[in-house]
Amino acid sequence: MSKQQITFNVELRERVGTGGAREARKQGLVPGVLYGGGKDPVAISLKRNEVQKAIETGHFLSSTATLVHNGEKQLVIPQAIQMHPVSDQPMHVDLFRVDAKQKIKVEVVVHFVGEEVSPGLKKGGTLNVVRHAVELLVPAGHIPESLEADVSKLEIGDNVKISDIALPSDAEPTITDRDFTIATIAGRSAKADDTSAEAGEEEAAEEEGGEEKED
Repeated sequence: MSKQQITFNVELRERVGTGGAREARKQGLVPGVLYGGGKDPVAISLKRNEVQKAIETGHFLSSTATLVHNGEKQLVIPQAIQMHPVSDQPMHVDLFRVDAKQKIKVEVVVHFVGEEVSPGLKKGGTLNVVRHAVELLVPAGHIPESLEADVSKLEIGDNVKISDIALPSDAEPTITDRDFTIATIAGRSAKADDTSAEAGEEEAAEEEGGEEKED
């Protein structure tokens, strides 16, 4: 399933600074700043319901969005969003101008498949996720919705590395100096050893207590 397209209908914000941002929020808007692309930063206001809807897509900071102002469109990538600590409402948004062919760094979430048939997991192993997302260098107009890691054939002790994941032909991980691990199938021996150690400590403590009473 393709990503839900994000669109923001924006207005230029004449007043800048704290006062201008506060005024925008009173009007039900979210203040923001548009920068990058070799142009000066511009103060803008976004509709709060559109920002909230974008957040609810689950990929607000990992996909491009289209700004619409007076009929003109601009492709952007959200860079940061500030949320209210109590109400959890969006307070401020930073947007960066991009071109569809321009390569940008973006984190893409990893989805795991085949857990129900993984022999390692069936034997009592645990899926230990090292990276829930991978940072890619990819054209702004071709950001994948997610990456797929297949664990269906993994035994205990096996792992999934970035080389095991099929990436789009025009994308590459930003980490290039090693074949880094995405997840491993861990056994429960370590957990069992810890439990045995704890039991041994408790037993030793009980014996010491008994000796003190005898004395």
